[in-house]
Amino acid sequence: MAVLLKGKDKPPFSGATSLCLPLKQTPIAFERKGRSLPKAAGLRFSGGEGGGDLPLGSCVFCLASPAQGDSSAPVPITCHTRGLDIRSETAHVLCPANCPIWQYSVIGNVVYASLSSVCGAAVHRGVITSTGGAVMVQKLAGQESYSGIYTNGIQSQGLGKWSSSFSVAKASSRSLEAAARPVSTARPSTGKRPKKLLEKKSGNQDCKADIAFLIDGSYNIGQRRFNLQKNFVGKLAVMLGVGSEGPHVGVVQASEHPKIEFYLKNFTAAKDALFAIKEIGFRGGNSNTGKALKHTIQRFFSAENGVRKGIPKIIVVFIDGWPSDDIEEAGIVAREFGINVFIVSIAKPAPEELGMVQDVGFVDKAVCRSNGFFSYHIPTWFGTTKYVKPLIQKLCAHEQMLCSKTCYNSVNIAFLIDGSSSVGDSNFRLMLEFIGNVAKTFEITDIGSKIALVQFTYDQRIEFSFTDYITKERVLAGVRGVRYMSGGTATGEAITYTARNVFGPVRNGPNKNFLVILTDGQSYDDVRGPAAAAHKAGITVFSIGVAWAPLDDLKDMASEPKETHTFFSREFTGLEQIVPDVIRGICRDFLDSNQ
Repeated sequence: MAVLLKGKDKPPFSGATSLCLPLKQTPIAFERKGRSLPKAAGLRFSGGEGGGDLPLGSCVFCLASPAQGDSSAPVPITCHTRGLDIRSETAHVLCPANCPIWQYSVIGNVVYASLSSVCGAAVHRGVITSTGGAVMVQKLAGQESYSGIYTNGIQSQGLGKWSSSFSVAKASSRSLEAAARPVSTARPSTGKRPKKLLEKKSGNQDCKADIAFLIDGSYNIGQRRFNLQKNFVGKLAVMLGVGSEGPHVGVVQASEHPKIEFYLKNFTAAKDALFAIKEIGFRGGNSNTGKALKHTIQRFFSAENGVRKGIPKIIVVFIDGWPSDDIEEAGIVAREFGINVFIVSIAKPAPEELGMVQDVGFVDKAVCRSNGFFSYHIPTWFGTTKYVKPLIQKLCAHEQMLCSKTCYNSVNIAFLIDGSSSVGDSNFRLMLEFIGNVAKTFEITDIGSKIALVQFTYDQRIEFSFTDYITKERVLAGVRGVRYMSGGTATGEAITYTARNVFGPVRNGPNKNFLVILTDGQSYDDVRGPAAAAHKAGITVFSIGVAWAPLDDLKDMASEPKETHTFFSREFTGLEQIVPDVIRGICRDFLDSNQ
C-alpha cells in the first residue's frame, strides 16, 4: 500500500515532481481510521480501499513538489533518499544538514547509479556541502559501468552495468530562494544531542598495525548474519582508531572465489573505512577460507597496496561454523611471510556436525601460534558489542605479534666505539661508516628495531640512546654527527656503563639485545668481569678488533661461541668486509633465541 502524489491530481498541484520515500523517513506524519489527512499535503491513497490499515513495513510515502505559483520550491528529502526514489525526469530537492557521511551510499562519478544517495552524490560532486541545500536532479539512462573516486570527503564506489542513473547540479537562484524558507526535515527531538564520531586524522598511534579482515561471505553464513558480521567489523575499525599514523585496515571476502574489497591504502580515516565496510555486498558460495587466506597473503600485503615497513601484518579470519577447504597450508605460508593470523570463530560445529568438518583442529593449524592468544570465539553474531574491545586489545598488542618478529625489526643494537687517541679522526670516521652500514639494514621504528651509540675513552658518552631516534634516517644522521673524543682506553668500565645506562631501561622490553664493541687497542682495565655481567643480563656481545687490539681481550668480551662472535681486521678499511658477517650473526642469534 502506498500514499501517492501524482501530477494528474491537479488541485492543489500540477506538473509536480514525484518522489517515493519510505514512510519512516518522511518529515510528514499522518494517521488513518477517522482522522483526515492535511488538505495542504495533496495526498491520496493507492493500493486499497478507503478503510483499512497501512502496514508500516510496506508503506511508501511519495512527495510532489508544488507547481504553478511556487514551482521552484524544492521538496525536502532525507540523507538516505536514492535516485531511484525520484519518479520525475527532473526534480528540485532539499537535502538536510549534517548527514553522517558514512550514511551516504554513492556509486559512480558525475553520473551516479540510481542506487546512490542523492544528497551523498551532491556532496561528492561539490554541489552542496555538509550543511545541506537545494539540488537539481536529472534522471539519466543506465551505464555500462560506474567508476569510483574519492572527492569532497566521500569515496564513491565502482559498479558494473546498472539500469538507471542520475546527475546532480546546483539549483537555480529561485530554488535557492525557496530553499531558504523554513522547512523542517528533522525528526522530532528526543531530548538527546546526537553523538558525533570524534576522530583524529592521525589515528590511534598506540596501535600500529596493518590489518586485513577476512570476512565470511559463504552461503554458510547467509545474508542476515553477513550483515551482522559487517556491523561487527565496522565497530572494530572505528574503535581501533584507523588513521594515517595508526592502524590501517582492508577487507577481503571469502566465498567461492575470494575478493579483495579494499586495500590498506584506500582509507586512512575510520569513518571512510566504516562506510566502505557497509557497502560490501554478499557473494555466497562455499566458504573456501584456505583459498581466501592464501590469496590475502600473496595479493593483499604489498608495498603498492599500502603495507608499511616495520609494522605488524595481521589477518583476522572470521569463520562462521567451519571452513570447506584446508587452511593448514595457508597458515604455514602466512608464518613464512611474517603475517600474524587470528581466527575468530562463531557458532562452533555442534557434536552432530563434526563429521562434516574436514579438520576439527583447523584453528590451531592456521593461527600464528597455538598458544590461545591468536584464537577468539564469539558464541553468536547477536550482541557482539562486548567482544569488540577484548579483540582490539589483542590486535594492538604488537609485542605479542610473534609471526611479525624478525631479526630486522625486533632487536636493540648498541654500538660501543673506541674514541681513544690511537684511533685518529679519519679512522674514527671509518668506524662510524661501519655503524651506519650495519644500522641501515634494520627496520628502525618506535615499535621495531632500535639503535644506540656510546663512545668511550677513560670516560663514557652516550651519543644517543635507544629512545632518542625512532626512524632510520634520524639514526643515520645521528651517527654522522658524532664528534671524536680522543683520550685513553677503559673498555671494561665502558661495558659496565653501557649495560647499566643504555640497556637497563629496555631490559624488560620485547626486543633481543645486542652490543657491538669496536676497539683498536688493549684496555687499561679488566674486560672479562664486565663482559660476563653483560652476558648474564641477556646481552649478546660481538667484539670487533682493529690493528693492535689483543685477540684474548676480544674473546673475553664476546658471547659464546667465541669464534662466531669475534672479528678482527688489520686495517680500519677492512671493517667494510665485516658488515655482512655481523648482520648474519645477529640474525642467527635472534633465530636461535626463538627456537
